[in-house]
Amino acid sequence: MRRIKWNIIPITGLFVVIFSTAAVVVQGADDTTPITRKGGAPTAGATPRGGNDAPTSPGARSDAGGREQRRGDAQRGGRGYGRSETAPSAPVAKMREKLSDEERADLEALRKKALADGVEYLRKVQLPTGSFSASPRVGIGPTLIAAIGLLRADVKLDDPLLARTLAFIEQSIHDDGGIYSEGGRLACYESCVGLVCFSLANKAAGDGRYDEVVAKAEKFVRGAQYNEANGAKREDENFGGVGYGGDQSTRPDLSNTQFFIEALREVGADEDDQAIQDALVFVSRCQNLESEDNPVAGQSRGDDGGFFYTFVSPDENPAGQEVSGGLRSYGSMTYAGLKSLIYAGLTEDDPRVKAACQWIADNYTTTENPGLGKRGLYYYYNTFSKCLQVMNRDTITDKDGVEHNWRAELIETLALAQNIDGSWSNEERMWYENDASLVTGYILTVLTYCEEKK
Repeated sequence: MRRIKWNIIPITGLFVVIFSTAAVVVQGADDTTPITRKGGAPTAGATPRGGNDAPTSPGARSDAGGREQRRGDAQRGGRGYGRSETAPSAPVAKMREKLSDEERADLEALRKKALADGVEYLRKVQLPTGSFSASPRVGIGPTLIAAIGLLRADVKLDDPLLARTLAFIEQSIHDDGGIYSEGGRLACYESCVGLVCFSLANKAAGDGRYDEVVAKAEKFVRGAQYNEANGAKREDENFGGVGYGGDQSTRPDLSNTQFFIEALREVGADEDDQAIQDALVFVSRCQNLESEDNPVAGQSRGDDGGFFYTFVSPDENPAGQEVSGGLRSYGSMTYAGLKSLIYAGLTEDDPRVKAACQWIADNYTTTENPGLGKRGLYYYYNTFSKCLQVMNRDTITDKDGVEHNWRAELIETLALAQNIDGSWSNEERMWYENDASLVTGYILTVLTYCEEKK
């Protein structure tokens, strides 16, 4: 393969900052390498379930027609937490029903106004403790997401809003280096997001005040990966991935693995870092495409180039399964997967990258999470915007040949979705997206990716 520069823009974001400048060819396993499966291949006609692809993700089951059923509070093996409430929430009054001609003419001013209103919403609803969640069940996830959004929106460290937020999160720094809620059920996920949070805060401070926190958190999350150092072999199905927990006790998935990769890139790991190259193996196996690390895709899975949540537990894929047993690709995971391929140094002529880009062109939209509708919509906006920003893509040409300025379209979509109090929330409660503080934290970051290029 030829070596091609992606011209990746140095950015900081909800979970990642990229400093690399050149892509490299990744050496993978021989394409005949067998993958050792613990649970066997998916059976034809198996009932699909909702998985846990969003960070604060309770699970939910759905049948082949997309109808969802409630699942209990506990997830097997610590896979997420809380109850999946899939019934729509009551509609909230919107800030605007349509955009004026003046707003359409100056989308950058509209973006800045939406961003400022979102910050003020968080200022109004923050609890005296500094948290953005009144429920201990939810943990520190929403507060971490809000903190990163505030940092991305250039809120100053000495602003009481951000100062209280960081002080609250600091109470969850543990002796083992992890940054997680008591109980540690989401220790890896929360620590990956926490690592990004304190890395961004450290850069903003410029005085190294969080150097030790960042170093210890990085060591902690590295210890959560399934790799040779932790007893996993390349042929094992879990190899390279991470799950919600802080060790190898929970099954890995693409969502947590992408957070892991982003966190390492945020703190300066390059594409050749062994942990990132190991993670590439797991990421590739979550793509509906036969490749050097995924030789079984064409046999028992799909071949559309998109990505799914996890093959380790196939019945947890939110988009469900084909009658043949293959796992359906969907939007948020496809952008997350493509972004992870790039972080691992894959070039634009790699078949995995090409296939994922084609899936995106075939399924381009800013109005829903392709394959899931409104479920996980704001998580989708995050992976969508981060992926395209990292790729330095200004436009996407869809399957009909129509060219889309994704930043402009996303600004308009988010401006119309903004609630009258300055927040955003999802009427679909799945994955806690009815939590306005959580979702508003997401969108602060998304809007920074939509800034006009200088």
